[in-house]
Amino acid sequence: MKFYASLLLTFLFSVIGFAQTTVSGRITDSDGQPVPSASVTIEEQGKDAIMAFSISNSKGEYKVTFTSPEPNVDLKIKAFNQKPVLKSIKNTTQNLNFSLESDATEIKEVKLKTKLITKKGDTISYDLKAFESKADRTLADVLKKIPGIEVNGDGSVLYQGEPINKFYVNGKDLMEGGYGTVNNSLPKDAVQKVEVMENHQPVKILQDKVPSENAGLNVVLKKSVTMTGRGEVGVGMDPLLWNVKLTPMFFGQKNQWVVNYKANNNGESVENEGNLLSFGNRWEGRRGQASPKSWLRVETANVPDVPEKRYLMNNVHFFSANVLTTPFKSKDWELKASASYTNNAIERTDSKTEIYEPGSSIVPSGGTYVSESANHFYTNASKGELIFTKNAKKGFFKNTTTWNGSWNDTNATINNFLPPVGGSSTPINKFGNQFLDSPSGIFQNSLSTILPWKEKLFNVMSYVSYQKDRQAMDILPASYVNANGNFPEANQFEKLRQNASSETFTANHSASVGFSYKKWTFTPEMGLNLNFNNLESLLTGSNGMNYIGLGQSFQNDTEWNEIQPYTQLGVNFKSNSFNLSLNLPFNFYDITYRDNLRNNSLHKTKSVLEPSLFASLDFASFFKIWAFASQNNDFGNFGFLYEGKMLTSPLGITQRYSYESPMIMPEYRNSNLGSRLEYRNPLNNLFFNVRYGYSVNKRNLIEKFSGDGFNSSLTLLALENTSETQTESAEIGKYFPKFKTNASVSFSNADSKSFSFFNQLQESKINRQNMGVKFNNTYFSWLSVDYSATLNWATQKNASQNTENKTSGWNHNLAAYIYPLENHTIGFFWDEINTKSRNQSFNNAFYDLSYQYTWAKKKIDFEIKWLNIANTKVFERITYDPQFLLTTVNSIRIRPSQVMFTVKFNFK
Repeated sequence: MKFYASLLLTFLFSVIGFAQTTVSGRITDSDGQPVPSASVTIEEQGKDAIMAFSISNSKGEYKVTFTSPEPNVDLKIKAFNQKPVLKSIKNTTQNLNFSLESDATEIKEVKLKTKLITKKGDTISYDLKAFESKADRTLADVLKKIPGIEVNGDGSVLYQGEPINKFYVNGKDLMEGGYGTVNNSLPKDAVQKVEVMENHQPVKILQDKVPSENAGLNVVLKKSVTMTGRGEVGVGMDPLLWNVKLTPMFFGQKNQWVVNYKANNNGESVENEGNLLSFGNRWEGRRGQASPKSWLRVETANVPDVPEKRYLMNNVHFFSANVLTTPFKSKDWELKASASYTNNAIERTDSKTEIYEPGSSIVPSGGTYVSESANHFYTNASKGELIFTKNAKKGFFKNTTTWNGSWNDTNATINNFLPPVGGSSTPINKFGNQFLDSPSGIFQNSLSTILPWKEKLFNVMSYVSYQKDRQAMDILPASYVNANGNFPEANQFEKLRQNASSETFTANHSASVGFSYKKWTFTPEMGLNLNFNNLESLLTGSNGMNYIGLGQSFQNDTEWNEIQPYTQLGVNFKSNSFNLSLNLPFNFYDITYRDNLRNNSLHKTKSVLEPSLFASLDFASFFKIWAFASQNNDFGNFGFLYEGKMLTSPLGITQRYSYESPMIMPEYRNSNLGSRLEYRNPLNNLFFNVRYGYSVNKRNLIEKFSGDGFNSSLTLLALENTSETQTESAEIGKYFPKFKTNASVSFSNADSKSFSFFNQLQESKINRQNMGVKFNNTYFSWLSVDYSATLNWATQKNASQNTENKTSGWNHNLAAYIYPLENHTIGFFWDEINTKSRNQSFNNAFYDLSYQYTWAKKKIDFEIKWLNIANTKVFERITYDPQFLLTTVNSIRIRPSQVMFTVKFNFK
């Protein structure tokens, strides 16, 4: 009931935006000729507050839409060499034509002043020069300071809080979603402006037919043919440090390429630049971030809540190359090729103290567990991709072939101190070594084509994928997994080895036809999705060279196959201000689970309607309101069921079926709805958005954990349960040209309710609030400041045990640059993080200092930087979980004090 009430409120909230007034007409001069580029504004009477604006086109036509409760408003018209017009009009939809009188003015002096932000149609342009500081060197440095735009830690770009769907350079999509390399290495001096294209539909043949809710970003360079790039070479000490970054780039009218080599051991994960940060549009075919299927895992040290450079102990080499060329005379055809290779070694250590209070569902008698973890992660990964596209108004074609391979190894050395037993006062010490080898290979091919067929659009999409994963985990000594006597089978061996291998074949094929009628587009579609999977696992033990199986109860040979035919009707409406997208898929699920060792099987068929709705409305020139809702079902996936026991972790045995209850398939239903209101005003550099979201997940199964704080097991239990989440958030940002300051404030609230089963059923309720503040200032010629701060609060309630805990924390990041002399820069950096729980708190502060000299003529920077001046050696954090009456204190090793000398330069 709550879901439908929220849906009604969202609908009513969306409908409010429809009560609008539209004034349109034509503007001419005294000779009857059209006046283009005349500004038309609607203002509140006596307040000089602009509610809406418009610019006349080449025919002198204008149209302005606004919302106001006042009976009368002021309409103002301004045009070059024409007398301005001010007229009081009624707040009703009407058509008004104007004839302007000439007013030629003798210009004695002309001063050109570039506008910071301009808007034309759905495109907002930012003058990059207006937002940069003397310390900025790359595009990403400046993007962080532009109102309405955010840059996440992984390099992804958000506009109004939502990820962009495309990243172009001079209108070309060279990087195909993996734009982190360009964003982090493109010199700002090569960029003229940045354009945000709202409601960006990247498939040209679908523009004005199928709306899009995401924005695209286009980087406009100063030259149409640009050879550029960025490089760094650095060395340091304590211990010996090194850093190399070489990223030459070329952007031409027919060809573009980027070559990237980055390597370091100073705590920067440059390999993440190869990640996909945007995935385009569903009509372009299926793309995603390929990742190995992880069945097994060793114990790992925790990661602190500080910038990565503070804790990452790495040794990484990352190479990538991206090429775009136009192979034919037609500029619509493009061929793109990319390749990358990563070699990485990471070390991580921590210590953890877990204190269970008496009455805990995990350790009823209470107790203290202490563990020390040390990890080595070794990664070898490669990727190759070939993309052939045609994107034109008269047709679309895109074929993407991708191959991913990885050869990863992870080692862990764990030392546990467990509570004493049998009346002893001496803790039990359990030491173990763990090794995980996990090679993986993935092949994918995606094809999508859209062709005009008479007055219709015919679309065919095909996706094929094959993935093979193999994992082997060794545990030495074997008795490590039997610390509390829950796994006596391990005591007969010196070493245990858990093997797991899986194969997955996926094929998705569909065909659709698009019919257009005026502003409506109807797209009936038929498709067939196939998914075939196999899992094999075996637990063995060894007292020497040979391994012996522990029996069929520790073995799996299962299949999970899905056949899903579907039909779907897509309804799209697109006008100048209103967009609507409604999808009505009717899906038929045919799922088969089979255990080849035990001759058990399950078969489930289900037919369901899984609709989704998206709508947006632009009103009053600066406002946009969105509404969206969807419902989908989950009937399980590969790996959800298996009957044999698998040592998925050295501390946990997983058996996805318990013989205590009948084997049943999952039936989960997810319902989501939300709305957001946006305001973008380039006239006063103000941006804000308000959001609401609600989701509910109804399930017929729950994961049942049983354990004692050290060892645990997992099975499935038939139990109806429902989880709910509700979120509200708001963000406002404004650029103050007079003070050269960009500032933003954000706030979010989230409430959730969920159920879990760890030895007993638990109901949890969590309320979280976050508030953030960010600003940067370049008002003084000798100083620039970047600052951000986040405060958080949380209340966790265990409704089953009537316990509650309140936690809080904050962190802030300051970067201040002082310019005492021309070409000299002194930088000061301060990161501080605080966590508090149950009147106990930990504070972690880090300080850096840098000096940089710029050889202006050659555009070369020489920098020396002292990191972690206080030589803080560990990061400390405290948390409390009222669900398990558990207090956890983490102490995580971070990088020591170190000094780096770096030379930075542009390639041209």
